[in-house]
Amino acid sequence: MQRYVLQISFDGTPFNGWQRQKNAPSVQQEIEEKLSIILGKETTVTGCGRTDTGVHANEFFLHFDADKELSNYTHLHKLNTMLPPQIAVQNIYKVSLDFNTRFDALNREYVYLIHFNKNPFLIDKSLKLGKKNLDVNKMNQAANLLLEVEDFTSFSKVKTQTKTNNCDVTFAYWENIENGIKFTIKANRFLRNMVRAIVGTCLAVGEGKMEIEEFKQVIENKNRQSAGTSVPACGLYLKKVTYPNNAFNV
Repeated sequence: MQRYVLQISFDGTPFNGWQRQKNAPSVQQEIEEKLSIILGKETTVTGCGRTDTGVHANEFFLHFDADKELSNYTHLHKLNTMLPPQIAVQNIYKVSLDFNTRFDALNREYVYLIHFNKNPFLIDKSLKLGKKNLDVNKMNQAANLLLEVEDFTSFSKVKTQTKTNNCDVTFAYWENIENGIKFTIKANRFLRNMVRAIVGTCLAVGEGKMEIEEFKQVIENKNRQSAGTSVPACGLYLKKVTYPNNAFNV
């Protein structure tokens, strides 16, 4: 038996997130169905995390076990031929049998994109926001407070199955881009809806609806109702997942 990792990217628009569901299309279901055909047996996969409906991934990793040798050329090509155009396999790696794409990840990086002018090519790929007078400097003052926080309950969905809402955010930054702004955040783990809630609350600061002290109070309240409205999923991307050195060199 050999364990393999697939590095994939996907457009999350037509899927109800990564995780397999009973009555809705998911990225995991597509991967498992096609792998099962190639391997000649029912195959289940474990992903590096879960993404909500409509969220995209530039880089996503999953692992599975197989009793046959897989080629990074032949089987990668077969998988890409069989998968829908919204999912692409970038690499196939051999890993040790105890490797786990979810629990061995050191950190994850998300990006959220916002554009100001109407653009047909950004439909479902970025949030269209009409207001251009956002105070990005104040939004970065708010984002910088996240580096000092341990408990992110205020930015998490309620009634989740997580044992703790503690996260270690090491980078959070807003920047101007052509026709819009971009938010990048990096942490060891993320809670459900966390990035979208943070973005929505930062936007409230940028629009002048919330002061920095109020943003700080939101964090300290540890209450989701204190934070701003979650932004739509369309602008959110899982950008990068980092693993220990040599994890894929087996």
